Amino acid sequence: MARSSSVATARSRFRTVVRRLSAALAARCSVDLRALAAFRIGLGALVIADLIRRSRSLSAFYTDDGVLPRSALFADYGEVYSVHALVGEPWAVTLLFALAGAFALALLAGYRTRLAALASWLLLLSLHARNPMVLNSGDSLLRMLLFWSVFLPLGARWSVDALRRAGAGTDADAAAGAGGSERDPGADDGDESATAGPSGSAVATVATMAVLIQVLLMYVTNGIHKRGSDLWMDGEAVAYIMQADHFTYLLGNHLAEFTGLLRGLTVLWIALLFASPLLILLTGIPRAAIASLFVGMHLGMAVTMPIGLFPIVVVVGFVPFFQTPVWDAAERAVDRFGPPAALERWRARLESVGESLASLDASIPRPTPSGALAGLRARVGRGRPLLSTVVPYVFLVLIVLSSAQAVGYAETPDPAENALETVEMDQHWRMFAPDPTRTTRWFVTVGTLADGTERDVLRDSPVEFDRPPRAEATYRSARWRKYLGNVASTDNENHRSYLANYLCEDWNRTRETAVENVTIHQQYERTDPYNGSVVAANGFELIEYDCSGEFIQDE
Repeated sequence: MARSSSVATARSRFRTVVRRLSAALAARCSVDLRALAAFRIGLGALVIADLIRRSRSLSAFYTDDGVLPRSALFADYGEVYSVHALVGEPWAVTLLFALAGAFALALLAGYRTRLAALASWLLLLSLHARNPMVLNSGDSLLRMLLFWSVFLPLGARWSVDALRRAGAGTDADAAAGAGGSERDPGADDGDESATAGPSGSAVATVATMAVLIQVLLMYVTNGIHKRGSDLWMDGEAVAYIMQADHFTYLLGNHLAEFTGLLRGLTVLWIALLFASPLLILLTGIPRAAIASLFVGMHLGMAVTMPIGLFPIVVVVGFVPFFQTPVWDAAERAVDRFGPPAALERWRARLESVGESLASLDASIPRPTPSGALAGLRARVGRGRPLLSTVVPYVFLVLIVLSSAQAVGYAETPDPAENALETVEMDQHWRMFAPDPTRTTRWFVTVGTLADGTERDVLRDSPVEFDRPPRAEATYRSARWRKYLGNVASTDNENHRSYLANYLCEDWNRTRETAVENVTIHQQYERTDPYNGSVVAANGFELIEYDCSGEFIQDE
């Protein structure tokens, strides 16, 4: 009898421990539905902004007239899983950009949210696969955030889907009063499990845990990479970055001389990287305080370094870290002071558009499904919870393994590694690591014209090898800087021919005097950030290219 009582007590204690651990895990993985709504809006806006920025070099980077025609893409990369690689004409690629923009707009508005998120991720994956030479860490993070968003109830608040559900609920009440029933039109978006409860309710699922851990892994992995760098650990890295002026602009152009401040920022950044696990261990306001420090640092990057949308992508990625107490406080502040008049007008307009879309969607006649189709839908509906749990769980395990492998702590099995590479989810996160950028680099593309004169054919300017006043201004965009840096890599010799061939053809299509020969040089200069002296300066030729010769030419 005593033994039976002892076993019962042990079981009770075990259940109590499990409940407490489950509650603690749920508290750390919970995300407020308002945060998910803001996250959704941010993702949609980011995809639209990214498409607009890429469209400035659409022909150069994504068509057969550009730096990587499809013949070269397939020759260098083998199998390419990309819809964008099926077409090579600018008009066709433009249509794909427009399609991606339409889905991103639907995501922003929260219309058919799950479908919009899935389509946005697939199209972004396709776009990235079309030209890997122009990708950066911001692209990788945006791609991962979009993937996890597919499994999150992003349309539960501030969305057209929420309006559709509300309208369907009203109709259902009326139908119930008349003895009928009405199906929730928002159920197809997979948000039904997250819509119950008050406006400030939160959800805790495998997907919410995954999106939080994704951001954490980026910092932990990057911090481990930087730990092996003397410049980072000695507090000097940011001072060296700021003197490499092809990586600075705006406020960054004026910070190089404040080496004491830059040392302090380096120490603060390293401290934040090592403290990043607190983003998961803490909850509520303390977590929001740590997250705000990270957000502030990335906003600082946005006004000092021309690194594309990366800082803004990270800021959007931090939105889910702000839990219910923060959103409750924000709502109280809005209730107390009232929203700005301009914001209120925009809110009213968006609500009007959302209601119009909801009414239009409800008015579209839908055929009654046959018995077989209805049965298939029922089976799919029953399998959806399993899919929405198992898939994110599997990929969460895989990205943790990939991150551990990136820093030498584990090995990812070959099948898992192949799966990650196929959907471009392998985790590296080597931003400015292990050593930071500390050398100013610029490119000179000497074109010899038919009349014997020389011209820089990339910038359509006189040929000048000396360090420019602002090296950053010699690049058409941050995307071009990333591309040219990759072209200069010793692993990408063929791409030097692709670039030179593009410069030849692009010049000859638009100028009367043809270019016959192009020679691409990379110049560099390194200076000491503490005394301004030049430590090293030189340049080297990447390729001399005959515009009438073979497509791929030796250096």
